[in-house]
Amino acid sequence: MSIKAWFIKPSTEAFIKAARNVPGYSFFDLLHGYIYGRWTYLYIGLGTGEHRLARFYARVGEWLKRGVVTQKKEEAATGALGFADTYHGKAVPLETATRLVRVDEPVNIPDLEQVIPYKRARALIMEHPDHIIALNCPCRTARANPCLPLDVCLVVGEPFASFVNEHHPDKSRWITQDEAAAILKAEDERGHVHHVFFKDAMLGRFYAICNCCSCCCGAMQAQRNGTPMLCSSGYVSEVDESMCIGCETCVDYCQFGALAIVEGINTVDHEKCMGCGVCVNQCANNAMFLRRDESKGEPLEIFNLMEQAAS
Repeated sequence: MSIKAWFIKPSTEAFIKAARNVPGYSFFDLLHGYIYGRWTYLYIGLGTGEHRLARFYARVGEWLKRGVVTQKKEEAATGALGFADTYHGKAVPLETATRLVRVDEPVNIPDLEQVIPYKRARALIMEHPDHIIALNCPCRTARANPCLPLDVCLVVGEPFASFVNEHHPDKSRWITQDEAAAILKAEDERGHVHHVFFKDAMLGRFYAICNCCSCCCGAMQAQRNGTPMLCSSGYVSEVDESMCIGCETCVDYCQFGALAIVEGINTVDHEKCMGCGVCVNQCANNAMFLRRDESKGEPLEIFNLMEQAAS
């Protein structure tokens, strides 16, 4: 195999072709995206601090951050451009995540400012949305004792699905939309949170749905440590006190520490609640429900957004 064939696979050529059509997407962005997709497990392992080279990477990370700011001077001048603006996720309930993997036509919504409250990486552009791979979760893989199963990260659409699969054939597999929906449902039953992920280096747009647990997920770890990488679904959990028996099941499943039993009744800390809906689906007494909260931003309702874009 030639050096060019090792680096420039067909999926890489497709990624480069797509990148040429993204306004403001620089060579630095392309290089960053290639590194992220080509060496995902190393990238995430370093980012979570689990890799032995993590301390060295911290210095490299500062260089990358300076590179982002240098390339985006105009944006940086209007306000602080943080790491979370370039790589972040939005919590979504099971129903929303399922709808995303069942889209059967191209989507082109270039700016979700009201839905995704970050300066960058907030486009919802889906080419071949039925092209989906299940990837061994890089965050779980980096841990010594990870949650199982591993193959629960969904890379959705092109050029991302083919790029990741071609470079990680031993850690990914092609799946149908029905299989993707089944993975989401199974992860929801395990109490894991669905996050729709965006990244500037991945053409500045949505590329994956991760099913996250607070013990393994690097983004949730960063959130706890003060880096706001995750935003709310636009909903908050509420309790029907007449139905709640104080069993604490929902408390045990909440990944954000937003629930507590007070005087025998579940209570919700709305500041911490991300509106993921895990507690709602775990409550055997149907005492939990999601309520729309405008202070938490707009929901990611894919079909409504598609209708609005078409009108």
